Parts: sequence; C-alpha cells; structure tokens
Amino acid sequence: QVQLVESGGGLVQAGGSLRLSCAASGSTFSINVWGWYRQAPGKQRELVAGIDKGGNTHYADSMKGRFTISRDNAKNTMYLQMLSLKPEDTAVYYCNADGFYWGQGTQVTVSS
Repeated sequence: QVQLVESGGGLVQAGGSLRLSCAASGSTFSINVWGWYRQAPGKQRELVAGIDKGGNTHYADSMKGRFTISRDNAKNTMYLQMLSLKPEDTAVYYCNADGFYWGQGTQVTVSS
C-alpha cells in the first residue's frame, strides 16, 4: 500500500509560479513511476508529467518548458515546479504512483 499526500496548491495570478509536493508513505520502495495529473471542471483527468525511478521524465506537450517534475527518493517526495502559469492551468492536481495509487488532490487556481 502507498499513501500519497499533495500540498502546495493555491491561488496565483497569471504568469506566477507554484511548486506542488507529493509525499509518499507506506511501501514507497515499490514505486517505479510517479506522475502528476490534473482535472479541470467539466474535463477529463489528464497527464501533466511523469518521472521514473531512473529520473527519466516526460511531459504533456502543453506543459513542456513551463513545468518541471522531480523526485527526492530519500524523502519519498515528488515535486512539480510550475512557471508562467495560465488561467487554463486551473485544475485539481493529483499525484499518482505506478498508475494505481492516487492522492486526494490539491487545487490550483490561476487568475487572469
């Protein structure tokens, strides 16, 4: 079992930045792939970025160059640095482990 807890969301003006954190507990040694997803009102949940145990990363096209995913294995924590935020980035951001475990989500709201 893996438990995930996100933090760092909030309200920010367009052009601003936020850093999200996802702290994992439980059987964290088993996690191979971490991911950030987001879900905007009325839309399907979508992948934002992912990172594997080796540190290889991938991003959704619309986030490339603005968002950076990273992980600290010693702290069992994953991060999402978000720059140049846009109103369309407004969503609930979820942490995911191995495509199976989910956090409760953290709200990000970008005002224009």
